[in-house]
Amino acid sequence: MRFSEPLVRGRLLRRYKRFLADIELDGGEIVTAHCANPGSMLGLNDPGISAWLSKSDNPKRKLAWSLEVVEVDVGRGPTLVGINTGHPNRLVEDAISAGAISELAGYETLRREVKYGKNSRIDLLLSNEGKPDCYVEVKNVHLVREPGLAEFPDSVTARGAKHLDELSDMARQGARAAMFYLVQRGDTERVMIARDIDPAYGDALERARKAGVEVVAYGCEVTAEGIEVTGALPFAH
Repeated sequence: MRFSEPLVRGRLLRRYKRFLADIELDGGEIVTAHCANPGSMLGLNDPGISAWLSKSDNPKRKLAWSLEVVEVDVGRGPTLVGINTGHPNRLVEDAISAGAISELAGYETLRREVKYGKNSRIDLLLSNEGKPDCYVEVKNVHLVREPGLAEFPDSVTARGAKHLDELSDMARQGARAAMFYLVQRGDTERVMIARDIDPAYGDALERARKAGVEVVAYGCEVTAEGIEVTGALPFAH
């Protein structure tokens, strides 16, 4: 995924009200940007860190700027981290369509946001004649507290646990179901659940795996020009 225009660099002043961030651009101008991330952004919203923004020319948008990438260092040198949770679905969709996700290959049809379960929508639904449909839920991962280890979630997510229970229902009904963790940073080697942050989510994942839900994890290369899905990452139990 390439950004439509080069990102603009600045310095994070503060993130507040979950979806707002004040940024001082390198030229000195201070702007308020939309922060498309409902999580805590633990370790990624410290004042003073470098940040990159995109700018929309849509006159109907309340905020023209969007926070896309931040730079942090957890002991292995500076790395860029994608914080926009609006991108992972598209990134995974493009990677599946390109045949880059071996675990989810062999499907002719891919649809997004299909209704299923109890008033929910599945992120991606893969279909192919002669095989069960595959329901794929995508989660954005960017929390790193220990070098090389990516963790999910970064805050309590009852909604995430609900998604796991609904995937479990589909698996029990004979469909294929997969939880896809996409790590929007390139400095990690494995993924695990942050049970100390949300033990209920960890329990829900255990139930889901017992019901037949598959777990898939992939990393990304993040630059100021774009974000690309790279290789598979082992999931630590």
